[in-house]
Amino acid sequence: MRILLLTHYWAPETGAPQKRWRWLARGLVGRGHELAVLAPSPHYPAGRLLDADPRHAPGAACRDATGAMIHRTAFRPYDAGLGGRGADQAVAAADALRLGLRRFSGQWRPDVVVGSVPGLPTLPAALALGRVLRRPVVAELRDAWPDILDSASSWAGAERPRLRRRAVYAMRGAVPPVITRLERDADAVVTTTDSFAAVLRGRGLGRVVTVRNTSPSSTPSSAPVPAAREDGALHVLYLGTVGRAQGMVSSVRAAALAAQQGTPVVLRIVGDGAEATAVREEAARLGAPVQALAPVPAEQVGEHYAWADTVLVSLQDWPAMSLTVPSKLYEVLATGRHISGAVAGEAAAILRESGAGDVVAPQDPQALAALWAELAVDRARLAPTGGRRWLEEHAREEALVSRYESLLTEVTGA
Repeated sequence: MRILLLTHYWAPETGAPQKRWRWLARGLVGRGHELAVLAPSPHYPAGRLLDADPRHAPGAACRDATGAMIHRTAFRPYDAGLGGRGADQAVAAADALRLGLRRFSGQWRPDVVVGSVPGLPTLPAALALGRVLRRPVVAELRDAWPDILDSASSWAGAERPRLRRRAVYAMRGAVPPVITRLERDADAVVTTTDSFAAVLRGRGLGRVVTVRNTSPSSTPSSAPVPAAREDGALHVLYLGTVGRAQGMVSSVRAAALAAQQGTPVVLRIVGDGAEATAVREEAARLGAPVQALAPVPAEQVGEHYAWADTVLVSLQDWPAMSLTVPSKLYEVLATGRHISGAVAGEAAAILRESGAGDVVAPQDPQALAALWAELAVDRARLAPTGGRRWLEEHAREEALVSRYESLLTEVTGA
């Protein structure tokens, strides 16, 4: 098949969407399919061009290490604000539509168009491109859209300017019906969780397939947890995006509360994101036992997992988060480390089913502090359990590529 993918995120950027399509692209190309990608010049997460490599400039086309041909689109520089990121996604999607019409008509016309969300404007761009090219469109939803907009009031907190808060509230009311209509217009929808797939089927979407995320093949395998740490403390690691959806301020409060109650604990946060400054400020205000470190390259990730006794996976308590499984969970399952899951819904069910850790309610500092107190006393609970076995049964890379390939074959009639 000739597959045309529209996405806002691609290597050499790093992040969950980039990791997901790295193994999907490698798998599809390895099976003989031609994959072309329309993606903006690499600029995530800083909002500025990552490097001056001419292969990454808008309009450039180059085959990358996955075997896919990457066509670079324009982007709009942004800062940490939501508005700037939304405008950037709109600019990139519009340019993807323009470039797609220019380069993929005629003899290079694809068999199927895939639009990966986020960013949200990618979906209407993919649908428009598919309509003009007379080709089926698959919508890939990495998050629970539009349900996640129900939590928009949390994005526009009291500290936001009044006009911005009003705009977010208006978006929460007006946008969800539009997104649902766009999802129905697609020939098929790919989700990353079974729970959200069930929600979409309940809304009348007929062809919905779950293709989970999985752990990267390079995820380091950790050694067994030692009986005790030299510093006597329970080592808790969070490694990933420090954004709004993760709610890491609550975890900082849990560390401070645990320390106040006499639990020797150190929470190490490795990452960056929209809430990184708030996390550092809260840790300083509370005098919490928190190490806030910058993101590290892939080759240094293993050092942090080796340091950890338990790895924290945290999400907000927004309703849509119960339909979400953070991609980081799969990576941590692969390490064999104990997981402290401050999650609900499908993510919590995976942890319980796999036996890979303990679960508390999201955004509950008291419950998380109590869990860490128990683990500090009973270190036998930190022994690696069934995470890798669960991945082998439910999230094997080869099986997931096969599922995606089967869906694309079905919608194209190949």
